[in-house]
Amino acid sequence: MLSKDKIARINELSNKAKNEGLTLKEQKEQKNLRQEYLETFRGSFKNHLKSIKVEEEEGNDVTPQKIKNIRNTH
Repeated sequence: MLSKDKIARINELSNKAKNEGLTLKEQKEQKNLRQEYLETFRGSFKNHLKSIKVEEEEGNDVTPQKIKNIRNTH
């Protein structure tokens, strides 16, 4: 999970970009923070997918193969 400070900084830079523009240094910072956010989000999402199990009413496992593959490769 990204820290509250980093998320606040992402929002701050986003608002500044919309209102007045960013310096080159701020653009690089924004790009790096966004990349870090996306990596964290994707990792969290993959972990969530690993825990999903789909069952029919009869109790048969019908979890899609893609999810089973994610579970088995990591």
